Order: sequence, then structure tokens, then C-alpha cells
Amino acid sequence: MSGPMAGVKVVELGIWVAGPATGGILADWGADVVKIEPPSGDPARLFQKILGGDLPTNPPFELDNRSKRSIALDLASVEGLGVALELISEADVFVTNLRIGALDRLGLDADSICERFPRLVYCHITGYGREGDDADRPAYDVGAFWSRSGIAHLLTEPGGNPPFQRGGMGDHSTGISGAAAVSAALFDRERTGEGQLVSTSLLRQGVYTIGFDVNTLLMWGTPMRLGTRTTIGNPCINNYTAGCGSRFWIVGLDGDRHWPPLARVVGHPEWMDDERFVTVRERAINSAELIALLDEVFATRTMAEWEEAFAEEADFFWSPVNDLDDLLADPAFQTSGAMVEVPDGSSSTLMVATPVDFAGTPWEARSTAPEVGEHTREVLADLGRSEAEIEALLAGGGATEGGSD
Repeated sequence: MSGPMAGVKVVELGIWVAGPATGGILADWGADVVKIEPPSGDPARLFQKILGGDLPTNPPFELDNRSKRSIALDLASVEGLGVALELISEADVFVTNLRIGALDRLGLDADSICERFPRLVYCHITGYGREGDDADRPAYDVGAFWSRSGIAHLLTEPGGNPPFQRGGMGDHSTGISGAAAVSAALFDRERTGEGQLVSTSLLRQGVYTIGFDVNTLLMWGTPMRLGTRTTIGNPCINNYTAGCGSRFWIVGLDGDRHWPPLARVVGHPEWMDDERFVTVRERAINSAELIALLDEVFATRTMAEWEEAFAEEADFFWSPVNDLDDLLADPAFQTSGAMVEVPDGSSSTLMVATPVDFAGTPWEARSTAPEVGEHTREVLADLGRSEAEIEALLAGGGATEGGSD
């Protein structure tokens, strides 16, 4: 194994995305992640059908579940639950995003497990937190992270319909927070010898994502007002369109610093002394007029021509508005480490990488996502079960092996 989590044992009882994403990051980082699934499998295995694909792979599921081992257990049975508890007893970390009520019914709630296994780091991901009336309310990220947190509203044009988020956006950012919390708790355990409960929620991750807005409201009593593209107060941080139709974003956040390069790059250095645009305040007052002028200028050249002009100004910051095909062809994407080759048994499959690298302990993906119960026998043998005991457990239905996606 490689990566900073090599040697760390993780048991994941996760469904859909947020819990498995946390376990998936830890697996990428080298942890031995045993994924407990029901005999029918993690419902995220349905993504392949939900997305309408007829190919023999499940890209969303692969992203969050590669490099894991799967054991299929019937947790409603005494035998299956006993195996789960034994796995947890030998683990460093337990990750789950099951609802509090379900965990209580199974006896896998945080209070019981942390008291029983004091060195364990118990990571619980919820929709709305562990306290309050909505603590056990069901949630997906489009509800708790995107809609209820306020993100969708802030991104809705006046009078328009709220935009749809892309799949797993809130789940994956919450998974990053979950993995970070686990890492910090393991570090603390090195000093104290004690594990602890760590938790985060889709709602809290959404609020943090728009923390600029929420914190401004909390401290100043008023929300941030960003305006629309044609009325935004700082035309130096706005999107524009080249003559060929390609869009790009100018990211001149510091108006005093970034206005002169913009004026020069569009061939109008005299605008720097124009009384309409000479200060940040004047540019904000006359932003609609300035944006219209910039639109006219940018329409006169292709994106390729503008790229050459932009390169001549060191303090002119910009980025293309990429579609996914543009992204795959973008040299920055190619060199960013955003892709990883995942061994698939015959060669390798190119996938999206989790977004952290470690110079001293580099990680690498070890395998594609397992089938349901693919490692049931192997994991049971690791627990010391004899072949006869394994056969008896399988025959009794407490565990299942070798299901399919």
C-alpha cells in the first residue's frame, strides 16, 4: 500500500455518495477500507441504470468506491451484525452516513460504539446535523446542501428558476470535510490515545460554501449584493465573449491593481483617465456603460487572438469558460494531477483523482470498485474465521458473497 493512510483500517457503512466519498478519499490515500453492503448492494450501484447507460461500468460509483473491499452482510441478522461489530472492533475508523434512527436500531450509534471502542474514530455524516428536529430527516445533497443552505437561491437570476446542481457536488465536498476530520482525529489520537466522534452535514457544508454571504449577513446584517452580469459593480471581474463565441472570465478582483492592465489590453489606455472610470467607485457607478464598451471590444477578435493579447499583461488575470471537452483538452487539466490510472485487472482505467497529493507519501489507486460481497470470504478470513465457519455464515444468510453490480 502507498499513501499517508497506509496501515489505517477503515470500516465504511455508507450509501449513495457522501459516506462512500469519505471512505473513497481515505482509500485513495492508502487506507484499507472495508465497505459493508447489504446483500442487494449500496443503492449507488443503481447510478448505472439511472443515468441510462448500457455500458458495463458505473462511473459515479467507481469514483467513490475504487480501492475498497466489499463484504455483504445482513445487519438484520444476529450473525451479520456480529461480523460488523467485529470489523469495527479492529478498525481505526468507522465511517457512516446512515441516519441516526437506523444506527440506533442496529446498536451502531455513536454513543454505544465510541463507549465500547474508545480508540475508534467514528465519522458520522448527516443531512442536517446530529441535533434538532431535523437530525433524523432524510436528505440528499440537492436538498440539504444545494437547496436548503441557500446556494440555489443565490445562483438564481431574478424572476428565474433555480439552477440544478451537478451530481454529487455537495456530497463530494462533504466527503472532503469528512476525510479531513478523520485525519485530524487520528492525529489527536496519536497524542492522547483516545478516539472520538467527528461529524459534518450536507447543510453545514452548503453554508460554509457560501460562507462569504452568510458571514456578511451575520456580521453586517445585510447580504452581499453581487448583481447580474450587466450590472455587477466591478467590471474587472466578469465574463465576456470573444468574436468567435468563446467565453472567458476576467478575474480582476483588486480593482485598483487590475483595471490598468484591462484598459491597456483592450487598446484603450485613455480609459484609465476617463472621469467615468478613473476610480473603483466611478467604475461601479458606470459599470453598465463600461461592460457594454468592453463587450463591443471583445467581439472584435477571436479567443486565440485575445489569448495572445492577454499574455502581454502580467497583471491581467483571466480564465476560459470551459465545457467538458475543453477541460479535457486544457493543458492545465492535463498537468494538474486531476486524473489517475486505476488498475482494472487487465490494464487500467482513467478516472478523476481525489484532489490532494502528498510529496512524501504519494498515493495510488489499487483497484476498481468491488462487486457486492466480492471480498466477503477474504474479509471473514482476516477476522480469523475458518473455512467451515465461513460456509456456515454464508449458508445462514448472515453474509453473502460475489454479488453483481
